[in-house]
Amino acid sequence: MSQPVGRRRGPSSTPDTARSLALRVIRRVVEERAYSNLALAAELARSRLSARDRQLAAELAYGTLRRLLRLDRVIAGASSRPLDGIDPKTLALLRLGAYQLLFMRIPPHAAVSETVELADPGARGFVNAVLRAIAREEPSPAADGPDDEAVSERTGLAAWAVAELRRVLPEDEVEPAAAALATPADLSLRTNRCRTEPERLEAAIADVGMDVRRGSLHPDVLHVPTTPPALLPGYEEGWFAVQDEASVVVTAALDARPGERVYDPCGGPGGKAAHLACLVGPRGVLVSADVRLGRARLVVRTAGRLGVSAEVLVQDARRSSLSGPFDAALVDAPCSGLGAARRRPELLWRPSSKDLAQLARLQVAILVATADLVRPGGRMVYSVCTFPRAETDAAVRAFLTKRPDFEPMPVAGPDGPATDHRLWPHRHGTDAMFYAGFRRRSAPEGAQGAGIESAP
Repeated sequence: MSQPVGRRRGPSSTPDTARSLALRVIRRVVEERAYSNLALAAELARSRLSARDRQLAAELAYGTLRRLLRLDRVIAGASSRPLDGIDPKTLALLRLGAYQLLFMRIPPHAAVSETVELADPGARGFVNAVLRAIAREEPSPAADGPDDEAVSERTGLAAWAVAELRRVLPEDEVEPAAAALATPADLSLRTNRCRTEPERLEAAIADVGMDVRRGSLHPDVLHVPTTPPALLPGYEEGWFAVQDEASVVVTAALDARPGERVYDPCGGPGGKAAHLACLVGPRGVLVSADVRLGRARLVVRTAGRLGVSAEVLVQDARRSSLSGPFDAALVDAPCSGLGAARRRPELLWRPSSKDLAQLARLQVAILVATADLVRPGGRMVYSVCTFPRAETDAAVRAFLTKRPDFEPMPVAGPDGPATDHRLWPHRHGTDAMFYAGFRRRSAPEGAQGAGIESAP
C-alpha cells in the first residue's frame, strides 16, 4: 500500500534523501493541488539535508513539475499500462526518474536505482522496467511544428494556453512566450522605501557576495539568485518585500499619493498592500481585504515586518462591508495564474480552459462591487497575472458595460501611458501580467465603513 503523501518516515526508516523529499513535493502538488513553492519550502524547513542535497531536491521537484507534459508522453510510450492505470505514487516516481534521465546529467544507473529504491515493494519491478526502457531507448525528440500541441510539448505549457497566446501575441512570439513562462525566474525584491533606499539594499546584498542587478521597469526592484528571503540582509529590518517586478509596476500604476484613502479588495499575501501603504504614508489610509483568513493574516504580517500601516479585514470582495469613499482602488483579482508559472511550474498545466468563464464572472463581479466604493473622479486599476482574453480584454469590456459611470484611464506602462498593458517574461523579464486603468465619472453614494482590523 502507498504511504500517504504527508507522512514522515519514522526514526528507524531509511534516512531522507533529495529524491524522497522531491517525491513528497511532487505528490502534494499533483494529488492535493498544493502550491509547489509552499510545499517545497515546508519540506525544506523540516529537512536535515545538506545544502547540496537541498538544491538537488528543489531541482528535482520543480524540474519534474515543469516538464510534466513531456515526461508523461515519454512514460506512456515506455509503459505497458496507461497512465490512468498507474497508482499515484508509482506515477510520481516514474516522472521523477524520467526527469533525471532526460533532463539531468545524472548517470542512468544512479537515476534508475535510486528512484526504484523509493517504490513500494510490489511496484519496484514495474518502475525499474519502465525507467530502464526510457534509459535504453533513444528518446524521441519533442514534437516538431508550430501547432499548439507541438509547442506545448516543447515548452511544457498546456496546449489550450498556447492557443490563448496566439490570440494576444504575434505568431513569432508565441513559442518564446511559452518557453519564457516555463523558465525559472530569479528572486525579485521591491525595496521598501519606508525603511531604506534601493542603493543601500543593493550594497548590502553585494557585500555578502551575491549577484544583484536592478530591475528594468521600476527603480525600486532588485533581482538576485533564488535564495530563502529570510537569509538576505535587510529582511528582519523590513528593507524589502518579495514581489515580481510586474506586481510592482501594477501597484505604481495606481499612482497612490500621500494622504489618500486606498482600497485593496484582494490583498493577500500582502506585497501590493504594503507597497500602497508606504505610498499613502501615515496621513493616508490603506484598507486591504481578503476572502480567506489565512491570506488576510499574511497581509498583517507583511505590513508589520515592513513597518507600514494597513487596515485589514476578511470579506468577500463581491459583498464588501465597507461603504467608502476611496480615492483609488487596486483590484488584483483571482485568476487562472498562468503568468506566474515561472515560480510555480504547476501553473503551466494545472489551470483548465473550462474555468475561464467562471473566473471572468468573479473578476467582473469584484470590479463592479469595488466601483461602488470609489469617489467621483477616483481611480481604479484592474490586474491579473494571466493572459487569456476572457480574463483580460473581455473582463474590461464587461465591466465598462455594467458600469457606464467609469471610463478607461491611461496608466503608466513600459511603453508609455495607455488604458491597458500586458507585461511578458520574454519581453520584459517579468511574470505575464495584464492591467487596465479606470476613472469614475459620477458620484457614488454612501459613507465610510467600519469593521477593520489594524496592522500596526
